[in-house]
Amino acid sequence: MPDPKTLSFSREIPVAGRYDVIVAGGGPAGCTAAAAAARSGARTLLIEQTGALGGMGTSALVPAWCPFSDKQKMVYTGLAEEVFRASVKDRSQVREGSLDWVPIEAEQLKRGYDELVTGSGARILFNSFLSAVETEDGRVTEVVVSNKHGLSAYRAEVFIDCTGDADLAFFAGARFEKGDPQADGDVQPATHCFILANVDEAAYRAGPSLHAHNPNSPIYQILADGKYPDIPDTHACNNLIGPGCVGFNAGHLWEVDNTEPETVSEALVKGRRMAKAYRDALAEYLPEIFGNSFVVQTGSLMGIRETRRIIGDYVLTLDDYLERRSFEDEICRNSYFIDVHWAKQDAAKDRSGVDEGEKKTFRYGPGETHGIPYRCLVPKDLRNVLVAGRSISCERIVQGSVRVMPVCLAMGQAAGTAAAQALGSEPADVHAIDTAKLREQLKRDGAYLPEPVVPAGTALS
Repeated sequence: MPDPKTLSFSREIPVAGRYDVIVAGGGPAGCTAAAAAARSGARTLLIEQTGALGGMGTSALVPAWCPFSDKQKMVYTGLAEEVFRASVKDRSQVREGSLDWVPIEAEQLKRGYDELVTGSGARILFNSFLSAVETEDGRVTEVVVSNKHGLSAYRAEVFIDCTGDADLAFFAGARFEKGDPQADGDVQPATHCFILANVDEAAYRAGPSLHAHNPNSPIYQILADGKYPDIPDTHACNNLIGPGCVGFNAGHLWEVDNTEPETVSEALVKGRRMAKAYRDALAEYLPEIFGNSFVVQTGSLMGIRETRRIIGDYVLTLDDYLERRSFEDEICRNSYFIDVHWAKQDAAKDRSGVDEGEKKTFRYGPGETHGIPYRCLVPKDLRNVLVAGRSISCERIVQGSVRVMPVCLAMGQAAGTAAAQALGSEPADVHAIDTAKLREQLKRDGAYLPEPVVPAGTALS
């Protein structure tokens, strides 16, 4: 008999719990969403597929925070500031007062997220994969997870999708875009971050910058000599994250789609090989710094920059970004530059790995920010689901700015607070909340939400 294309599968699944709010995904947005919902009085469950919270900053080993400031002051405050302050406490590698490109020590950050979420009263369910979603009349009724119990269902009034890939919204039938809609959904390359230990710290501090922004970086000679073919380009962000330990966000892996497990599996193998190549190349070209170093760890998660973006009640546009636009329902401000990494065919032309021309074009000056409206967190097709993190409703180029951890922390706090407020209606409807009330609560809880600045002759969006 020929192999069937589908398998009929039917069984009863036990309902393991009922909550007011369920958050799927324990990255930065998921942690602040769960904490905000629980602090607002909602019975909250956070479901995480790995054994640690934090996502890119912990399990993926991204070695530094993107800027928390607008070059004048901190703009990601509230719960975002709580997370940041806990991550830098008592760390000699962090200069007093630093807010931008501050190195991350993953284990300290993991503990910080644990304390934030559990201290809020939310419950965490680790090592549990979101596997299916049950819906009825545009509402999610249950999520199904897979773990050592097998399959279990959990019910809630409101669900927050912080999976990064909009998995919950996708399973529920929400409309979305993925990657570049004009290039068959091509996504930005991934990076498999790693740590080198036993680095000579004094020599590292005194040595040349490895970053591709430095035209004299040794990475250019390493690439030109061609002795290490597993090093694909000159992308070589790195930070001293602890005594003798340097974290690397280096190299690109193309054609990695986090919604396609086969591509991620292949990339993890390549990434571990790539980390060894970087170590060996750096030991040869900079022996006084890296000669005695070794690869102490590679990320247990692949560093993913983009996959799906929901279609929400509003789509944040490039014009919004360029105009530094304000919105009546904005739930945070954002100052990060447009950071879209090369597609594979473009990288072949300029192997620096990043489009510096585009980045310079779309950088803000000191004090400049744009708003992110609540409507970008609300899928058009679902009544009781919010989305926070890199899969919010926005144009692809703008996703290159809003995808990073500080702004994800701010969006998560807004989503958790909104979810708790939506519980006041019957049935809960995230489209119907009073956004003025939401903004006031966020400001009381420390969020940076200045009164919108509107140029003369224009109106708020």
